[in-house]
Amino acid sequence: MNLKFKKYSVLPGFGLTLGYTLFYLGFIVLLPLAALIIRGSELGWSGFWQVISDPRVLASYKLTFGTALAAAIINTFFGLIVAWFLTRTHFPGKRFIDSIVDLPFALPTAVSGIALTAVYAPTGWIGKPLMDAGIKVAFTPIGITIAMIFIGLPFVVRTVQPALEELELELEEVAISLGASQWTTLVKVILPMILPSLITGFALSFARAIGEYGSVVFIAGNMPMRTEISSLLIITKLEQYDFLGATAIALGMLIMSFLLLFVVNLLQSWSSSRLKGV
Repeated sequence: MNLKFKKYSVLPGFGLTLGYTLFYLGFIVLLPLAALIIRGSELGWSGFWQVISDPRVLASYKLTFGTALAAAIINTFFGLIVAWFLTRTHFPGKRFIDSIVDLPFALPTAVSGIALTAVYAPTGWIGKPLMDAGIKVAFTPIGITIAMIFIGLPFVVRTVQPALEELELELEEVAISLGASQWTTLVKVILPMILPSLITGFALSFARAIGEYGSVVFIAGNMPMRTEISSLLIITKLEQYDFLGATAIALGMLIMSFLLLFVVNLLQSWSSSRLKGV
């Protein structure tokens, strides 16, 4: 006798969930982006290009994306180490350290910026010894990178940590029993398994750093052509009632961010398919 079981879901039916999904994506995400594109088109191609090709704007783009990329790369490396430490070790106070990772999520960005500036300023606890050694951190691209590292690290840790927890220890034991060194096991066995999560963490950290304002604006110094990030330049344009100029700069950031994240997603899809093939 054949018995048929009907699967029940705790969520409403397909139609309602699909409608809510389309509503959320359409009105909350796509509509503001469409408004940005439509408003930016009022300048025309020549006007848009004139705004984004301005030396001051190009300098802000270069600074923003350069420091965000550097921060994301650093966060990927150290985020993996932190996630590994929290996953593979057990010690008193582990839960407290684990909660500290989420501290940048809870702190207002302005508070983070003020705290970082106080610490890394030329008279700060860390800034003064570095200044005596000839290294200036605050009000330089180095300080901007540190602020972006601060706000982006949790994204990598919280993305990689579940992947490490699900990784079977037997795979490492088999590799070691077959004569593989610890470094070979890490490179050949562990990293390919967690690579999709690692790329996702990198993308989230990078995207978060690009749009950061509050924690960066205090430590940046905001000197045009030197330490002025794109978000600050947009605010400056708005304060000058140059709404079309601010829209053009934001649209330029949107296009570049989309292209970079598209490439990252392609890499993530490639790594996932490669992992499934294995």
